[in-house]
Amino acid sequence: MHQIKTYTRVDHSRDSISFRISRTEDIYSERGGKKDVPHRHDFYTLLLLKQAKGKHIVDFTDYPLAGNQVYFISPGQVHQVIEDDISYGFAVLFSAHFLAENNIPIQFIEDLSLFNNYGSAPPLEINPEESEILQHYCEEMYKLHLSDLKFKEQAISSYLKLFMIQCNNLCTLQTDNPQQLEAGHMILRKFKKLVDAKHTTWHQASAYADALNVTPDHLNRVVKSLVGKTSKEYIQSRIMLSAKRMIYFTDLSAKEIGFQLGFSEPANFSAFFKKLSGVPPSHFRKNA
Repeated sequence: MHQIKTYTRVDHSRDSISFRISRTEDIYSERGGKKDVPHRHDFYTLLLLKQAKGKHIVDFTDYPLAGNQVYFISPGQVHQVIEDDISYGFAVLFSAHFLAENNIPIQFIEDLSLFNNYGSAPPLEINPEESEILQHYCEEMYKLHLSDLKFKEQAISSYLKLFMIQCNNLCTLQTDNPQQLEAGHMILRKFKKLVDAKHTTWHQASAYADALNVTPDHLNRVVKSLVGKTSKEYIQSRIMLSAKRMIYFTDLSAKEIGFQLGFSEPANFSAFFKKLSGVPPSHFRKNA
C-alpha cells in the first residue's frame, strides 16, 4: 500500500492564507532539483509554464511538460511534476475559501471547461502571444501577493478571474444561444454531482438521465458538448479513477474493489478495467 502526501493548507506556515503564487524556478531551487513526490491538494492549482521539460503525472496519466502550457489541478487529484531541467513559469494555489471571500461563486469554477475532477487532465496548449497575456496576469498577482497594499486580495482575485476567463475562451467553442448554454451547464453540474455520489452503484447513463428528467440522448449531447466526452465515457472515467486509487492506495483485492464499485462478478470488473486501461488490475498494481 502506498502512502500519499496530502496538502491541506495553501501556505504551510500560515493557516489563514488562502492564496499563494510562486515562480516555478524558485520551487525547483527550494527542492534542490529533486523530483517531486506524488501528492494531492485540498485546493485548486494552476501551472503556467513558459519553459519546461519533463512530465506531469495527473491521476496516473503522463503528460509531457513543455513551454506554453497551462495545467488545471482540482482538489483531490493526485499529481507529480518530474522536471528534466529547471522550469520557468508560475504555480498558483487558491482555496474555495479564497473564492468565497472575494465574491467568486464556486459555480463560476464549475462552469469553466478547465478543471476536471477525474479522467483526463491534459494541459491547455497556448501560443506565445497568449502565453504573454497570461504571464502578465501572473506577474501582477505575484507583485500584489508580495505587497502590503490595501484590498490586495480583491485585486488578486480580479486578475485570477481574468486568467481563468482567458483560458476558458481559448478552449471553449462559443454558442449563439446563451440561454441554451446556461441550461446545459446546469444539467452538467447536476450530472457531475450525481456521478460523484452514485458511480459505485449507477453504471448506466440512462439512470442519470432519469434522475435529471432528461432523455439519455439529450444528456449525452450536453456532456459531449461541454466536456468533450460522452456521458458513458464520463461515468467510466470516474469508475476507473476510483479503481486505480483503490488499487494503488489500498491492499484490497481486485475482487473486493470490484464489489465496492458495483460489479457483481470479479470477472466483469477485470474485463472493464482491462478494456479501459489496456492491462488487468494485477498488472496495474505491479507497475503503478
